[in-house]
Amino acid sequence: MTSTDITRAINDLLFTPGLDLTEAVDRHFSPDYRQRTNGVWSDRASFVQHMTRLRSLIRSGHIDVHDELRDGPRYADRHTVTLLHYDGHTSRTEVYLFAELAPDGRFQRVEETTLLVAGHADDGNLGLVK
Repeated sequence: MTSTDITRAINDLLFTPGLDLTEAVDRHFSPDYRQRTNGVWSDRASFVQHMTRLRSLIRSGHIDVHDELRDGPRYADRHTVTLLHYDGHTSRTEVYLFAELAPDGRFQRVEETTLLVAGHADDGNLGLVK
């Protein structure tokens, strides 16, 4: 399997509505996946719950990767996600991400910090919404 990256993962998870969420998660995240966002840890089941909720809030969007580094099983990037919400407003969040890839190239662990650049004040919590 080819290693994933944040662009392919986010596009499949949030911006490809016809793609089944389980298939998208299986494609990019190992069975033992865990994530820490702004200091809060989630396991894979909690991550799926988070993505399910985001899909109910987000109509479309895009990701811009500003910096990306891969070194063996280590992956890091800085990206901005722009989201068009179903209620019509737009938000933009900058993300600093450090990850470990599983031997098969999928994300095994992600630790990220988010910064709301534009949007409603409550959009700052999108990284943790369930």
